[in-house]
Amino acid sequence: MQQQNPLDDPAADPFAVARDAAARIAELTGVERHDVALTLGSGWGAAAELIGETTHTIAADEVPGFSKPALEGHVGTLRSVALPDGRRALVIGARTHYYEGHGVRRVVHSVRTAAATGATTMILTNGAGGIKEHWTPGSPVLISDHINLTADSPLEGATFVDLTDLYSARLRGIAKGIDPSLDEGVYVQFRGPHYETPAEVQMAKAIGGHIVGMSTALEAIAARQAGMEVLGMSLITNLAAGIQTTPLSHEEVIEAGRTAETKISDLLAKVVAAI
Repeated sequence: MQQQNPLDDPAADPFAVARDAAARIAELTGVERHDVALTLGSGWGAAAELIGETTHTIAADEVPGFSKPALEGHVGTLRSVALPDGRRALVIGARTHYYEGHGVRRVVHSVRTAAATGATTMILTNGAGGIKEHWTPGSPVLISDHINLTADSPLEGATFVDLTDLYSARLRGIAKGIDPSLDEGVYVQFRGPHYETPAEVQMAKAIGGHIVGMSTALEAIAARQAGMEVLGMSLITNLAAGIQTTPLSHEEVIEAGRTAETKISDLLAKVVAAI
């Protein structure tokens, strides 16, 4: 029988669970501190092989608060990676999506755990739909800002966090220094799991959005609350509904990720090295 997730207890302190998770990671890896954390979304998984030497791989459900991912394209592991410069990276391949219905605490648990391990930089990646018509499937795009349409927040009670510069201009500048062709845009997180309608895509465009997806924004808020510097990157897997003329499918997302995997993983590895 699967053990109950401690975050499912309304009385639990989510930050205490994150500290317990960080302690478990330290116990299983022998690594006391991680410096940078990466959540690898659809299409980004190969970056874990390029950024450094993986010294430990942990099944996510061995760590308090984590569970096996519900979505194909996510590996369900946590990795401790030794970077060439001596730093340590925590690579998260076990994202919990909002649409899974487990609550926001579990959605942002990976970010809070990363912060508890000592990470001060959080890199959030995803596969997403593009609204700009010149973006082709397989294009990596930097996230400059977001619009949260989940009607939810990881912040509880009277907790006020400034999000003015949530997505670090400094980190985006480093990425553009590596690849000057990188475009950027505003990410719009919808609740999911259904894809957006053409009308919803036009709404997102009208309010300033350029990228549509089902992750990242809630995680970024939690990362800022934890004091982390955030870099967001989307892999455009398709044009959004109503802009793309063919039907949308998850298989299309997975295939676009496979096609672009080498290019975007190499880019991300170079960014990590330069941070």
